[in-house]
Amino acid sequence: MIWVLVALGVWAGGWWINARLAASPLSRTRGGRIAVPVIFGVTVLILWEGLVRGLEVNPVILPSPSAVAARFGDSLPILWGDFVQTALKGALSGYAIGCAAAFLTAIAVDRSPFLQRGLLPVGNFVAALPIVGTAPIMVMWYGFDWHSKAAVVVLMVFFPVLVNTVAGLKASEAMQRDLMATWSASYWQSLFKLRLPAAMPFVFNGLKIASTLALIGALVAEFFGSPTEGMGFRINASIGQLALDMIWAEITVAAIAGSVFYGAVALIEKRVTFWHPSQRS
Repeated sequence: MIWVLVALGVWAGGWWINARLAASPLSRTRGGRIAVPVIFGVTVLILWEGLVRGLEVNPVILPSPSAVAARFGDSLPILWGDFVQTALKGALSGYAIGCAAAFLTAIAVDRSPFLQRGLLPVGNFVAALPIVGTAPIMVMWYGFDWHSKAAVVVLMVFFPVLVNTVAGLKASEAMQRDLMATWSASYWQSLFKLRLPAAMPFVFNGLKIASTLALIGALVAEFFGSPTEGMGFRINASIGQLALDMIWAEITVAAIAGSVFYGAVALIEKRVTFWHPSQRS
């Protein structure tokens, strides 16, 4: 019972510190913005550890963070191999192919009224298809290796990036387009000098959405067929072995990979769209 009291005390102390910190001028500094979520995360882990130990929860139901950390440290080679198979080979390759194809298709759609009226409604329909329906088909078409996972990721990221890019290409004002026309600018000159720069916030919005979908798509696709490595494969195998600590270790790897992936896209966005009001401090 002492573990429960300690955990609740730490939780209350962390809550009090965060409340004071969030209401102070320090919350507007870089250190304050980092400290608040870090303190909150640490207190959640301590509360989790204390409740599991104090209530003697069966590790098959919910392992403690210390048990997950121990399993994480003991399984680094396995976790690294799973990360390479799922995140780098499956998710990253599918993300790159899908986003590049969506960007080029958006330019074609922008030039063709037929594609605007024909492709986008079909795209909305395909984007609504559940991954549990498309993943088995991709595995049957492309095999059990990472190629089928990349194909699933392409389907998942293509239409969010396409729709956002098409919307971004229409974001420039009519007066700006008329000004380019008075200067006798060609379509491509207007595209590269005016419309694409104005579309970048929309494009990066689609890229950030796709960055979260890519890893999810690759991971879920591995449930329907995979070689003997990969985060989805390991989670599926660990369920049968009741190895909940291994499942949580894989979830931790996926969370870190997804956060780094999203953060990298957001950092590039900040460098490219430094002129946009959303990037001004």
